[in-house]
Amino acid sequence: MGLYNDKVMEHFMNPRNVGELENPDGQGTYGSPVCGDMMQIQIKVENDVITDAKFKTFGCGSAIASSSMATEMIIGKTIDDALSVTNKEIIDELGGLPPVKVHCSVLADHAIKCAIYDYAQKNGKTYAGLEGFDPNADEDDHDEFIEE
Repeated sequence: MGLYNDKVMEHFMNPRNVGELENPDGQGTYGSPVCGDMMQIQIKVENDVITDAKFKTFGCGSAIASSSMATEMIIGKTIDDALSVTNKEIIDELGGLPPVKVHCSVLADHAIKCAIYDYAQKNGKTYAGLEGFDPNADEDDHDEFIEE
């Protein structure tokens, strides 16, 4: 059996929501100096619902697949529901990632929160899911999000 399952390969080979939004309401960029992966997620928001999301990712297949799945998971969700998406849920939706690639889902989880944080800052909003969130924290500071 290969390193990646069919669903991960599908999202890597045919990623959803890749690109940029014109005038995004929020944008989050997050990367890991350890692995070199970099993700940017942009969101459009209407009435506290994410109506569209796009991503650009520089990284491995797991990073691209995680970004693709993450954007699919948050479109149509309220901000609060999108903030509750965890890296474990991204992994589960992908049907699993190799243990050495779990950090890619953490990057996607963090990039979502960064985009929502940017939106909240621009609009003077607060969300319980952002309480204590630091968009500038290093990946090493987010090991608590990794659930294997």
